[in-house]
Order: sequence, then C-alpha cells, then structure tokens
Amino acid sequence: MATGNIGVTSTNIFPVIKKFLYSDHEIFLRELVSNAVDATQKLKTLSSVGEFQGELGDMKVRVSIDKNKKTLTVTDRGIGMTAEEVDKYINQIAFSGAEEFVNKYKDNAAAIIGHFGLGFYSAFMVSDKVEIFSQSYKEDAKAVHWSCEGNPEYTMEDTIKAERGTDIVLHIGKDYEEYLEDSKIEGLLKKYCRFLPIEIVFGKKKEWKDGKQVETEEDNVVNFVNPAWTRSPQDLKEEDYTEFYHQLYPDQFEEPLFHIHLNVDYPFNLTGILYFPRIKNNLDVRRHKIQLYCNQVFVTDEVENIVPEYLTLLHGVIDSPDIPLNVSRSYLQSDANVKKISSHITKKVADKLFELYRDNKEDFQNKWEDIKLFIQFGMLSDEKFYERATKFALLKNVNSEYFTMEEYLDKVKEAQTDKDGNVVVLYSQDPDANYTHIERAKQKGYDVLLMDGELDVHYISQAEQKNEKLRFARVDSDLLENLIRKADAPKMELSAEQQEGLRKAFETQLPLDQKLNYYVTFEAAAEDALPVFLVQNEFMRRMREMSAHQQGMAFYGNMPEQYNVVVNTNHPLVKDLVAQMTSETVLETPETKEGEEPKEAVEKTVFTLAGHDARLAELVDLAFLASGKLKGEALSKFVARSLELLK
Repeated sequence: MATGNIGVTSTNIFPVIKKFLYSDHEIFLRELVSNAVDATQKLKTLSSVGEFQGELGDMKVRVSIDKNKKTLTVTDRGIGMTAEEVDKYINQIAFSGAEEFVNKYKDNAAAIIGHFGLGFYSAFMVSDKVEIFSQSYKEDAKAVHWSCEGNPEYTMEDTIKAERGTDIVLHIGKDYEEYLEDSKIEGLLKKYCRFLPIEIVFGKKKEWKDGKQVETEEDNVVNFVNPAWTRSPQDLKEEDYTEFYHQLYPDQFEEPLFHIHLNVDYPFNLTGILYFPRIKNNLDVRRHKIQLYCNQVFVTDEVENIVPEYLTLLHGVIDSPDIPLNVSRSYLQSDANVKKISSHITKKVADKLFELYRDNKEDFQNKWEDIKLFIQFGMLSDEKFYERATKFALLKNVNSEYFTMEEYLDKVKEAQTDKDGNVVVLYSQDPDANYTHIERAKQKGYDVLLMDGELDVHYISQAEQKNEKLRFARVDSDLLENLIRKADAPKMELSAEQQEGLRKAFETQLPLDQKLNYYVTFEAAAEDALPVFLVQNEFMRRMREMSAHQQGMAFYGNMPEQYNVVVNTNHPLVKDLVAQMTSETVLETPETKEGEEPKEAVEKTVFTLAGHDARLAELVDLAFLASGKLKGEALSKFVARSLELLK
C-alpha cells in the first residue's frame, strides 16, 4: 500500500473545493457521470481504431445508492486506470486525462466530454470520504484502490476487481444525506445527464402491481442517448422535432409553432434546436427555457450571456464545446467565440422567420399574434435584428389586414400625409372604445392600425426614430383635423372672454378625480363632428405606457393622467350655447406686488352661461361615452336623463 500527498500547491485546496469551486453542490453528480461517460467513450474509440480488441460488453454507466452504508456509487465499464494513471490524473489535481486523450485521438474522440481536470474533486463537496476502485483495460494491469478523506493525504493499494472499469464510491457526509434519496438522485440525473451519449442506469424500472409499485428486471435508463439535435436535419421528420420538444418540456402541453435546427462546424462548433412557443404577453413568464449543453452535458438554462436577451423567450437546446466555461460549467465567460455564436444564432432566427414569411404569407399571418411580442422585443433590443426583421415584421389594421411597414406606408401615404410632408399613421389600442373616432377616420378615407400589444408603444416610438417623416398618433389623441393637418387651422371666432366663460361652464360638469386631470380646450372643427370630444395627449400618454417597462421613466408613470375636453365651436349645439351666453362689464383691479403703486381698475367683459347645466352635462357625457370613459355613477345618471327625455 502506498501513501502520499496529493500534488497541489496549497493544503487549503479541499476547503476551496467544498465552498467556492462550484456554485451548486449538486454539480458533483454531473461531473462524476460525465467522467464515467468519458471513460466509456474512450474505450469505444480505442476499439474502433484497433487498440483494444477485447469484448466491449455492457457499456452502461450505473449509479447506485446504499442507504445502510450511506454511499453513492458511479460505475462504468470503460477504459479504467492503472496505479500510475491514478497517480497522474487523480493525485495531480488539474492535469486533465481527457484533454491528453483528445489531443492523441482528436480525429476519433469527438464525444469526449471532460477537459477541465477538476471534475472528480467535486465529489468532496458532499462526501466525508471518496474511494476509487479501478481496473484498466490493459492486459496484466493490476486493479487499484484509492482512498481519500477530504484532505491532501491519500492511500493507494492493489486490489482485486472482477470487471474492467471504475467505481467511484462516495461516503456521503451527514449534512448531505439528501443525496441518498432515490428521488433526489434520479431528478439530478434527468436534469444534467438526460442526453448523454451513453446509457445511464439508476436502479430498475417500477410498475404498479397489487396496488403498489414494485421493481421489474428491466434497467431504469434515465437518458436519451441520441437526442434530435445531434442528428442530421435530413434524418428527422416533423414528428421527431415535436417528440423532442416534449422530451425537453414534459409539462408543456402546447405544441411549438415552428423550429430552427442549428448545425455549424465552422468557424465554431454549434448544434441545437430552437423552438418558437406561443408568446402573447408577459415578457418574463417563459424565460430560462433554452438549455445550454457542452457535448450533451447540461450546463445551465440561464443563457443571457450566450444569446441576446430577446432570444431567451425561445425554447430549445444549444450545444457547443466552444463556449468557454469555468471549472463548474455554471457561468459563461464573454469572449470572441461567444459573440460569434450569438451573432450566428440571431442571423439564423431572422433568416428562418423571413423564409416562413416569404414561402407562406397566409400561414405566417396566422401565427403573427403568437410571435409578434418576440419579434418586436428583438427589434427593440438588437439593431442587426431590426434591419433583418423589417422584411417580415407585420402591422395589422382594425380590418384584420396585414402589411409590412413598407407596404403600409405605400397604402396610406397619399391620404395621410399632412401639410408638412409627414405621413401620419393612425392607430387604436381599443377599437371598441375608439369606435366613433375610427369611423370618422374611415369616412375621411384614412386607415387605422390595431396596436394593442405589450410592446407596441415602444415599437412605434422606434419606428418614428428610424423614419424622419413618419409620425404615429392614436386616433383619439386629438381631432382628426389636428392629427392630419391638411391646411392651416381655421381662425377661432370666439373671443378670449367667450372662451373663458364657456370653459368655466363646462368645468362645472367634469368629474372630480385625483388621478385624472381634465382641461377644457376649443377647436374650430367640422360642423358634422361631435360637439365635444375627449382626447388624450399622444406624448404624455405614450410616456406613461412606456414607463411600465422602463424604470428610468417612472416619473411619467406617477403623474396623473390628463385629458382634454375639446369643445367644437363650429357645432350648431355649441353655437347655440354661445348665443345663450350673457355678458356684463365689470371693473377689475390688477394685482400689485409689495412696493408697487396701485394700478387703476380696468373694464372687462365677462361672459356667463347659466341655466344650462342639463345640456352641458349631456354634452360632456356624450363625449365620455364616445370615448368609452362613461362608467359607474356617471353612466347611470346619463341613462336616467336619457329616459326622462324620452317621456
């Protein structure tokens, strides 16, 4: 028996391993199983090149628990190790056997997983003691037993082992006995090892018999050794992609809309399949659905550093050995390869979307509401994606017709260009509430878009920034004559005094609400327009809506909403009210500041409108009703007054 010290530069290596080397203790199982798969793949490689001529036999990797002994064992029938190799690869921390092997057999060892060198030592995070029992494939090699209790001292001696391969035996520590539970281990195997290329066995399959679950003789294989992303797209049918989607997300019942199969071998290695789920609202609800793998070993589902943020709304798998990872494989590092991979995925996604739009516009339009949020998020987040997406990003009008931006501007340019040469795009977020405004727009030959999506307000602001002579306006944000001004505004016939009197009269009929501010304004609109309009300033309303997604704009979100009650001074009913106004001349003394000489009183004409409260209330309520804002008590009173008029 030999004893010695593990070749490390510091005796503090084990506390570092236990506390800092890995972000999650559960990673140990992934590392040990990956090493076992490596050893198995190595033997297959040696067999394929004729350097091992024996029988391969059962090549499954087995994981087992002995609750009485409080041990967890990972067993493989792979290449095994001699005493010299144990000394070289185990006692000398960070000397990677896999890396040396890949360098020697680089043309035949594509499936070798590990090349980090420290994976084995993750076992000490949860163990008081770790043992290795290994029998090399080499003829006449003696089996070796290695043992260490989580400090730099180890023992190593010859032993007898019946089969080729390696057993790693973990004596689980008191604080980590959860790793002796079958459900815990099976869950971790399915999380990290579900798509490893060698079958992973954990116990026997169970079936219901006589009202309880009993073990069968069949191995419980927990993984799929040939996942769809490792196969050629030519060998896969649509149902294969759907089946793989449900392997990835067994609790997901909705079918994906479509998929993209990634397969790149230059200038970097990248495979994977991305699925487009139905994304209708709430940007965060389905994040962390892309799973990152390294040669079929699960790494993480937090992939913000490997794909743009908007792509995290997609589902699927990305697998690349070229993505740099730390020894725990838990955190991504930013480097040139990562940026190249990210750019490539972005381009592939954009190309796929354009292909779907080009080849079947009707089908793409049918899917638009389910992918609109994703595409807009991408356009807002990524300039290159924006440039590509302009070819297939769609606009939908209130008649359920679809257009690209270029097509839509061609449609409305002639009718909806104002006197300053701006193309004004009208839109509605609620066609029912804006029905009156939309109908007036249609009567004038204008078109109205439906923009009721979660990111629409951000999207239209971006479109305005990209196009100097383009302006979006919600159809109820002002009078149509003001939204698309074809000529100079008509001169107001009312004097300032008449406007002031009429303003005070209407203000007496406006609802009181601390969260809402109403301002009475006047416009000389068309006679056939409503006598009173309720409109909301486009800029302020848009800022409030954008503040819901941008923390830096919280100021706007905290401001009271503001509405303009626009009185149409050209409407006969308003003209009649003006005719009913009475005037009187009063003396008004201007205010003086302290130290100033008193100013002389001046004559001022004051207009008042008395005895018309019912008519004023009716006009205001009609404006609120036309804008979908008449609710609760105000609506009840309006109905009661209307019934009185019918008697």
